[in-house]
Amino acid sequence: MRDEDKAEKKRRKKAKGEASEPKSYQLKITDEGVVAVDDFNLEIDDKEFIVFVGPSGCGKSTTLRMIAGLEDITRGEFYIDGQLMNDVEPKDRDIAMVFQNYALYPHMTVRKNLEFPLELRKVPKEEMDQKVAWAAEILGITPYLDRRPKALSGGQRQRVAIGRAIVRDPRVLLMDEPLSNLDAKLRNQMRAEIIKLRKNLNATFIYVTHDQTEAMTLGDRIVIMKDGDVQQTGTPQEVFDHPANLFVAGFIGTPQMNLFDGELVEQNGTYAVCVGDARIELSAEKQKNLADRGVAGQRVIVGVRPEHIALDEQPGSMVEGKVDVSEMMGSSVHLHVNVGGKDCIIIAPRLDLDEGDLTAGASLRFTFAPNAVHVFDPTTEKNLEWL
Repeated sequence: MRDEDKAEKKRRKKAKGEASEPKSYQLKITDEGVVAVDDFNLEIDDKEFIVFVGPSGCGKSTTLRMIAGLEDITRGEFYIDGQLMNDVEPKDRDIAMVFQNYALYPHMTVRKNLEFPLELRKVPKEEMDQKVAWAAEILGITPYLDRRPKALSGGQRQRVAIGRAIVRDPRVLLMDEPLSNLDAKLRNQMRAEIIKLRKNLNATFIYVTHDQTEAMTLGDRIVIMKDGDVQQTGTPQEVFDHPANLFVAGFIGTPQMNLFDGELVEQNGTYAVCVGDARIELSAEKQKNLADRGVAGQRVIVGVRPEHIALDEQPGSMVEGKVDVSEMMGSSVHLHVNVGGKDCIIIAPRLDLDEGDLTAGASLRFTFAPNAVHVFDPTTEKNLEWL
């Protein structure tokens, strides 16, 4: 922490009990002058499940560590239930944290690992036994209570790490990429376990991941971060249907959204987008959103998700491309199509395609669903519907 930040922290401690200043929630943390998280403003409801998601290095784990008290906040204020927590010791925040690497004590049995945080709080033995039995039953680790961590699988170890956190019955449960060390099958199982666990706990969940599938399936709301800044906050459906900018549009959704150079045209109060020789008139809702914001015709980046592209062989206003690769995905096919030198992915039902459509070099014609087209400013990268 820089000297001026240390001085500011001392000033705050000295000022306790004096007239309070207006609250500032703009949390900021720096590491030797480099801003790690900047102007992070978020209010979380009681018992809400919030997910911080973003690429590696975007500041999501640093934010979690600030909440836990493992990192000092260099600007702004952090409250829990109206109580200022900036200078409260981590052990006094009533927060439990589950780490990516389990962090279990290898010389202790599962039971002892679960009992350890309760022993620190001097919980009576009878109550401790009840809490351990409750956590073990919820997480399905009762048969393993007398084993040591090295005798457990990765999924079982992660259950023990979660159990050690929940036996304390914390107000806030922090989870820092807890499933990243598991294989795909175990991740799916553990996601289901966490969803069930939430119903049995009287706690607020704050979960960090770089996996958008985890974010979309677990969170009541998602906080999408990039380079220490919040890009968008909303429900999973909101950020999928209405991405605020190009980064969110490309980050949320698998496969990611297709982006085309295009033009937004406005004629007699009607908006349409042009991509190549194709002209697609936008839906009534999108027409209104653009008109309400007085958006003028201009060059834009047109975004369309792979599942919102429709193949059509009929003559008319269509985008044309050539198949590079086709990926069979059971009932559907992912077609990688070269459009003007750019890769476009189309998800098409298998039954709608002929064998010739799957051959490399085959020509395809397609259009977009008018209610699923997004238009972005090439300079600001913002969604023009939501400026």
